[in-house]
Amino acid sequence: MRAFSYEKASSPADAAAAAARSPDAKFIAGGTNLLDLMKLQIETPTHLIDVNGLGLDKIESSPDGGLRIGALVRNTALAADERVRRDYAVLSRALLAGASGQLRNRATTAGNLLQRTRCPYFYDTAQPCNKRRPGSGCSALGGFSRQLGVVGISDACIATHPSDMAVAMRALDATVETVKPDRSTRSIPVADVHRLPGNTPHVETVLDKGELITAVTLPKPVGGTQIYRKVRDRASYAFALVSIAAIVQRDGSGRIALGGVAPKPWRVETAEAELPRGAKAAAEAILADAKPTRENAFKLPLVERTLGAVLAQARG
Repeated sequence: MRAFSYEKASSPADAAAAAARSPDAKFIAGGTNLLDLMKLQIETPTHLIDVNGLGLDKIESSPDGGLRIGALVRNTALAADERVRRDYAVLSRALLAGASGQLRNRATTAGNLLQRTRCPYFYDTAQPCNKRRPGSGCSALGGFSRQLGVVGISDACIATHPSDMAVAMRALDATVETVKPDRSTRSIPVADVHRLPGNTPHVETVLDKGELITAVTLPKPVGGTQIYRKVRDRASYAFALVSIAAIVQRDGSGRIALGGVAPKPWRVETAEAELPRGAKAAAEAILADAKPTRENAFKLPLVERTLGAVLAQARG
Protein backbone atom coordinates (compact mmCIF):
# COMPACT_ATOMS: atom_id res chain seq x y z
CA MET A 1 0.00 0.00 0.00
CA ARG A 2 1.31 3.43 -0.90
CA ALA A 3 1.62 6.27 1.58
CA PHE A 4 -1.31 8.68 1.89
CA SER A 5 -2.41 11.55 4.07
CA TYR A 6 -5.60 11.49 6.13
CA GLU A 7 -8.13 13.92 7.58
CA LYS A 8 -11.50 13.79 9.30
CA ALA A 9 -14.11 15.99 7.67
CA SER A 10 -16.19 18.32 9.85
CA SER A 11 -19.19 18.68 7.52
CA PRO A 12 -20.40 17.24 4.21
CA ALA A 13 -19.60 20.47 2.36
CA ASP A 14 -16.12 20.65 3.89
CA ALA A 15 -15.51 17.02 2.89
CA ALA A 16 -16.49 17.82 -0.70
CA ALA A 17 -14.28 20.91 -0.75
CA ALA A 18 -11.32 18.93 0.63
CA ALA A 19 -11.75 16.29 -2.08
CA ALA A 20 -11.80 18.96 -4.77
CA ARG A 21 -8.53 20.45 -3.51
CA SER A 22 -6.65 17.16 -3.82
CA PRO A 23 -6.66 15.58 -7.29
CA ASP A 24 -6.19 12.06 -5.92
CA ALA A 25 -8.42 12.22 -2.84
CA LYS A 26 -10.99 9.59 -1.88
CA PHE A 27 -13.75 9.54 0.71
CA ILE A 28 -13.61 6.66 3.17
CA ALA A 29 -16.34 5.34 5.45
CA GLY A 30 -16.60 1.57 5.85
CA GLY A 31 -13.75 1.02 3.41
CA THR A 32 -14.93 -2.50 2.54
CA ASN A 33 -14.12 -2.04 -1.16
CA LEU A 34 -11.65 0.86 -1.18
CA LEU A 35 -9.10 -0.68 1.18
CA ASP A 36 -8.97 -3.90 -0.84
CA LEU A 37 -8.34 -1.89 -3.99
CA MET A 38 -5.65 0.17 -2.27
CA LYS A 39 -3.81 -2.97 -1.16
CA LEU A 40 -3.75 -4.13 -4.78
CA GLN A 41 -2.74 -0.62 -5.94
CA ILE A 42 -5.75 -0.43 -8.22
CA GLU A 43 -6.83 2.62 -6.24
CA THR A 44 -3.90 4.83 -5.23
CA PRO A 45 -5.32 7.89 -3.44
CA THR A 46 -2.79 10.28 -1.98
CA HIS A 47 -5.33 11.64 0.51
CA LEU A 48 -8.19 9.99 2.41
CA ILE A 49 -11.10 12.01 3.80
CA ASP A 50 -12.89 10.23 6.65
CA VAL A 51 -16.61 11.01 6.49
CA ASN A 52 -17.74 8.77 9.34
CA GLY A 53 -18.33 11.64 11.79
CA LEU A 54 -20.72 13.66 9.65
CA GLY A 55 -23.98 12.48 11.21
CA LEU A 56 -25.25 10.97 7.97
CA ASP A 57 -26.24 7.73 9.69
CA LYS A 58 -29.97 8.18 10.29
CA ILE A 59 -33.09 6.79 8.62
CA GLU A 60 -35.87 9.38 8.76
CA SER A 61 -39.40 9.66 7.44
CA SER A 62 -39.75 12.20 4.63
CA PRO A 63 -42.65 14.68 4.25
CA ASP A 64 -44.08 12.80 1.25
CA GLY A 65 -44.43 9.56 3.20
CA GLY A 66 -41.17 8.00 2.05
CA LEU A 67 -37.81 7.49 3.76
CA ARG A 68 -34.58 9.44 3.76
CA ILE A 69 -31.58 7.15 4.30
CA GLY A 70 -28.33 8.78 5.36
CA ALA A 71 -25.30 7.97 3.24
CA LEU A 72 -23.53 6.42 6.24
CA VAL A 73 -26.32 4.10 7.33
CA ARG A 74 -24.74 0.65 7.54
CA ASN A 75 -26.21 -2.09 5.41
CA THR A 76 -27.12 -4.17 8.47
CA ALA A 77 -29.04 -1.30 10.05
CA LEU A 78 -30.88 -0.51 6.83
CA ALA A 79 -31.92 -4.12 6.25
CA ALA A 80 -33.16 -4.43 9.85
CA ASP A 81 -35.12 -1.16 10.01
CA GLU A 82 -38.79 -1.90 10.73
CA ARG A 83 -40.05 0.59 8.13
CA VAL A 84 -37.79 -0.85 5.44
CA ARG A 85 -38.83 -4.41 6.22
CA ARG A 86 -42.51 -3.45 6.17
CA ASP A 87 -42.76 -1.01 3.27
CA TYR A 88 -39.64 -1.68 1.15
CA ALA A 89 -39.14 -5.39 1.65
CA VAL A 90 -37.32 -5.79 -1.66
CA LEU A 91 -34.55 -3.53 -0.34
CA SER A 92 -34.16 -5.43 2.92
CA ARG A 93 -34.01 -8.74 1.06
CA ALA A 94 -31.47 -7.44 -1.44
CA LEU A 95 -29.19 -6.20 1.32
CA LEU A 96 -29.33 -9.51 3.16
CA ALA A 97 -28.42 -11.32 -0.08
CA GLY A 98 -25.18 -9.37 -0.37
CA ALA A 99 -21.76 -10.01 1.19
CA SER A 100 -21.34 -11.41 4.70
CA GLY A 101 -22.72 -10.22 8.01
CA GLN A 102 -19.36 -8.76 8.97
CA LEU A 103 -19.14 -6.72 5.77
CA ARG A 104 -22.76 -5.54 6.07
CA ASN A 105 -21.94 -4.26 9.55
CA ARG A 106 -19.34 -1.90 8.03
CA ALA A 107 -20.58 -1.19 4.51
CA THR A 108 -22.52 2.04 4.02
CA THR A 109 -25.41 3.04 1.79
CA ALA A 110 -23.34 5.41 -0.35
CA GLY A 111 -20.38 3.05 -0.50
CA ASN A 112 -22.60 0.20 -1.64
CA LEU A 113 -23.88 2.30 -4.54
CA LEU A 114 -20.36 3.33 -5.54
CA GLN A 115 -18.53 0.01 -5.18
CA ARG A 116 -16.52 -1.02 -8.20
CA THR A 117 -16.88 -4.02 -10.44
CA ARG A 118 -15.70 -7.49 -9.48
CA CYS A 119 -14.59 -8.32 -13.02
CA PRO A 120 -11.52 -10.58 -12.55
CA TYR A 121 -9.51 -8.62 -15.11
CA PHE A 122 -10.14 -5.36 -13.25
CA TYR A 123 -8.54 -6.97 -10.20
CA ASP A 124 -5.62 -8.50 -12.11
CA THR A 125 -3.13 -5.68 -12.60
CA ALA A 126 -1.09 -7.82 -15.02
CA GLN A 127 -3.99 -7.80 -17.52
CA PRO A 128 -5.23 -4.94 -19.73
CA CYS A 129 -8.41 -3.29 -18.44
CA ASN A 130 -9.97 -0.11 -19.82
CA LYS A 131 -11.73 0.53 -16.53
CA ARG A 132 -8.47 0.40 -14.59
CA ARG A 133 -6.18 1.86 -17.28
CA PRO A 134 -8.08 3.71 -20.03
CA GLY A 135 -7.11 2.70 -23.55
CA SER A 136 -5.28 -0.49 -22.56
CA GLY A 137 -7.99 -2.85 -23.83
CA CYS A 138 -10.57 -5.22 -22.36
CA SER A 139 -9.18 -8.66 -21.52
CA ALA A 140 -12.64 -10.00 -20.75
CA LEU A 141 -13.76 -9.73 -24.37
CA GLY A 142 -11.55 -12.64 -25.34
CA GLY A 143 -11.18 -14.15 -21.91
CA PHE A 144 -13.24 -15.58 -19.08
CA SER A 145 -16.60 -13.81 -19.21
CA ARG A 146 -19.08 -16.13 -17.49
CA GLN A 147 -19.82 -13.64 -14.71
CA LEU A 148 -19.89 -10.57 -16.94
CA GLY A 149 -22.43 -8.39 -18.73
CA VAL A 150 -24.79 -9.18 -21.58
CA VAL A 151 -26.63 -5.89 -21.97
CA GLY A 152 -25.62 -2.21 -21.74
CA ILE A 153 -22.04 -3.21 -22.49
CA SER A 154 -19.64 -1.90 -25.14
CA ASP A 155 -16.58 -2.96 -27.10
CA ALA A 156 -14.50 -1.27 -24.39
CA CYS A 157 -15.96 -3.03 -21.34
CA ILE A 158 -18.34 -5.83 -20.39
CA ALA A 159 -18.01 -5.57 -16.60
CA THR A 160 -21.08 -5.70 -14.38
CA HIS A 161 -22.03 -3.60 -11.38
CA PRO A 162 -21.88 -5.78 -8.26
CA SER A 163 -24.41 -4.14 -5.93
CA ASP A 164 -27.55 -5.97 -4.79
CA MET A 165 -28.84 -2.93 -2.92
CA ALA A 166 -28.65 -0.73 -6.01
CA VAL A 167 -30.86 -3.14 -7.98
CA ALA A 168 -33.60 -2.88 -5.36
CA MET A 169 -33.27 0.90 -5.21
CA ARG A 170 -33.66 1.03 -8.99
CA ALA A 171 -36.93 -0.87 -8.71
CA LEU A 172 -38.04 1.51 -5.95
CA ASP A 173 -37.24 4.68 -7.97
CA ALA A 174 -34.87 6.00 -5.32
CA THR A 175 -33.19 9.41 -5.53
CA VAL A 176 -29.59 10.19 -4.54
CA GLU A 177 -28.83 13.47 -2.76
CA THR A 178 -25.38 15.03 -3.00
CA VAL A 179 -23.35 18.07 -2.03
CA LYS A 180 -20.68 19.62 -4.26
CA PRO A 181 -17.45 21.43 -3.31
CA ASP A 182 -19.14 24.81 -3.91
CA ARG A 183 -21.77 23.78 -1.30
CA SER A 184 -24.53 23.45 -3.88
CA THR A 185 -26.71 20.35 -3.68
CA ARG A 186 -28.58 18.25 -6.18
CA SER A 187 -30.90 15.26 -6.37
CA ILE A 188 -30.19 12.55 -8.96
CA PRO A 189 -32.56 9.70 -9.82
CA VAL A 190 -30.74 6.47 -9.02
CA ALA A 191 -31.42 5.45 -12.62
CA ASP A 192 -29.05 8.21 -13.75
CA VAL A 193 -26.24 7.81 -11.21
CA HIS A 194 -24.31 5.06 -13.01
CA ARG A 195 -23.06 5.51 -16.56
CA LEU A 196 -22.89 2.91 -19.29
CA PRO A 197 -19.29 2.23 -20.36
CA GLY A 198 -19.34 3.41 -23.98
CA ASN A 199 -15.76 4.41 -24.82
CA THR A 200 -15.01 5.65 -21.28
CA PRO A 201 -15.65 2.74 -18.89
CA HIS A 202 -13.38 4.32 -16.27
CA VAL A 203 -16.00 7.08 -15.81
CA GLU A 204 -18.53 5.09 -13.83
CA THR A 205 -20.95 7.70 -12.42
CA VAL A 206 -22.29 11.18 -13.16
CA LEU A 207 -20.83 12.55 -9.91
CA ASP A 208 -18.47 15.49 -10.27
CA LYS A 209 -15.01 15.67 -8.73
CA GLY A 210 -15.46 16.00 -4.97
CA GLU A 211 -19.21 15.49 -5.05
CA LEU A 212 -20.33 13.61 -1.94
CA ILE A 213 -23.48 11.50 -1.55
CA THR A 214 -25.31 12.59 1.59
CA ALA A 215 -28.51 10.53 1.44
CA VAL A 216 -30.75 8.29 -0.61
CA THR A 217 -34.49 8.95 -0.55
CA LEU A 218 -37.22 6.43 -1.20
CA PRO A 219 -40.64 7.61 -2.41
CA LYS A 220 -43.92 6.73 -0.76
CA PRO A 221 -44.39 2.93 -0.60
CA VAL A 222 -46.13 1.38 -3.61
CA GLY A 223 -47.20 -1.85 -1.91
CA GLY A 224 -47.41 -5.04 -3.94
CA THR A 225 -45.51 -8.27 -3.46
CA GLN A 226 -41.82 -7.48 -3.21
CA ILE A 227 -39.24 -10.14 -4.04
CA TYR A 228 -35.49 -10.22 -4.48
CA ARG A 229 -34.14 -13.38 -6.06
CA LYS A 230 -30.42 -13.89 -6.58
CA VAL A 231 -28.95 -16.71 -8.66
CA ARG A 232 -25.27 -17.35 -7.92
CA ASP A 233 -22.69 -20.07 -8.01
CA ARG A 234 -22.89 -20.69 -4.28
CA ALA A 235 -25.43 -19.75 -1.65
CA SER A 236 -23.12 -17.58 0.44
CA TYR A 237 -20.89 -14.58 -0.24
CA ALA A 238 -21.05 -14.69 -4.05
CA PHE A 239 -21.98 -12.07 -6.62
CA ALA A 240 -25.02 -12.54 -8.81
CA LEU A 241 -25.05 -14.34 -12.12
CA VAL A 242 -28.57 -12.93 -12.40
CA SER A 243 -30.64 -11.17 -9.77
CA ILE A 244 -34.14 -9.73 -9.96
CA ALA A 245 -35.77 -7.09 -7.78
CA ALA A 246 -39.51 -7.28 -8.38
CA ILE A 247 -42.54 -5.36 -7.16
CA VAL A 248 -45.65 -7.11 -8.47
CA GLN A 249 -49.19 -5.78 -8.03
CA ARG A 250 -52.39 -7.84 -7.85
CA ASP A 251 -53.33 -7.02 -11.45
CA GLY A 252 -50.05 -8.51 -12.70
CA SER A 253 -48.38 -5.17 -13.38
CA GLY A 254 -45.14 -4.34 -11.70
CA ARG A 255 -41.54 -3.20 -11.74
CA ILE A 256 -38.53 -5.32 -12.56
CA ALA A 257 -34.83 -4.44 -12.14
CA LEU A 258 -31.99 -6.83 -12.93
CA GLY A 259 -28.53 -7.29 -11.47
CA GLY A 260 -25.59 -9.35 -12.70
CA VAL A 261 -26.25 -8.59 -16.36
CA ALA A 262 -25.17 -4.99 -16.97
CA PRO A 263 -22.74 -2.23 -15.92
CA LYS A 264 -25.54 -0.69 -13.83
CA PRO A 265 -28.80 -1.89 -12.29
CA TRP A 266 -30.82 -2.75 -15.41
CA ARG A 267 -34.44 -1.69 -15.69
CA VAL A 268 -36.41 -1.10 -18.89
CA GLU A 269 -39.69 0.54 -17.87
CA THR A 270 -41.32 0.04 -21.27
CA ALA A 271 -40.71 -3.71 -20.97
CA GLU A 272 -42.72 -3.87 -17.75
CA ALA A 273 -45.92 -3.59 -19.78
CA GLU A 274 -45.16 -7.17 -20.89
CA LEU A 275 -45.27 -8.60 -17.36
CA PRO A 276 -48.97 -9.60 -17.47
CA ARG A 277 -48.14 -11.66 -20.60
CA GLY A 278 -45.56 -13.65 -18.71
CA ALA A 279 -41.84 -14.06 -18.12
CA LYS A 280 -40.85 -14.89 -21.69
CA ALA A 281 -42.34 -11.71 -23.21
CA ALA A 282 -40.99 -9.51 -20.42
CA ALA A 283 -37.49 -11.02 -20.51
CA GLU A 284 -37.25 -10.65 -24.28
CA ALA A 285 -38.18 -6.97 -23.99
CA ILE A 286 -35.78 -6.32 -21.10
CA LEU A 287 -32.88 -7.96 -22.94
CA ALA A 288 -33.75 -6.81 -26.46
CA ASP A 289 -30.29 -5.29 -27.01
CA ALA A 290 -28.29 -8.08 -25.37
CA LYS A 291 -24.89 -9.00 -26.80
CA PRO A 292 -23.68 -11.99 -24.81
CA THR A 293 -20.37 -13.76 -25.23
CA ARG A 294 -20.21 -17.48 -25.85
CA GLU A 295 -19.47 -18.04 -22.15
CA ASN A 296 -22.31 -15.97 -20.70
CA ALA A 297 -25.09 -16.54 -23.25
CA PHE A 298 -26.72 -18.79 -20.65
CA LYS A 299 -27.73 -15.63 -18.77
CA LEU A 300 -30.49 -14.87 -21.29
CA PRO A 301 -32.56 -18.00 -20.61
CA LEU A 302 -31.56 -17.75 -16.94
CA VAL A 303 -33.20 -14.30 -16.74
CA GLU A 304 -36.40 -15.69 -18.24
CA ARG A 305 -36.49 -18.67 -15.88
CA THR A 306 -35.66 -16.60 -12.82
CA LEU A 307 -38.30 -14.05 -13.74
CA GLY A 308 -40.80 -16.87 -14.23
CA ALA A 309 -40.03 -18.15 -10.72
CA VAL A 310 -40.41 -14.63 -9.30
CA LEU A 311 -43.80 -14.10 -11.00
CA ALA A 312 -44.99 -17.51 -9.83
CA GLN A 313 -43.96 -16.66 -6.28
CA ALA A 314 -45.76 -13.31 -6.50
CA ARG A 315 -48.94 -15.11 -7.54
CA GLY A 316 -48.66 -17.26 -4.43
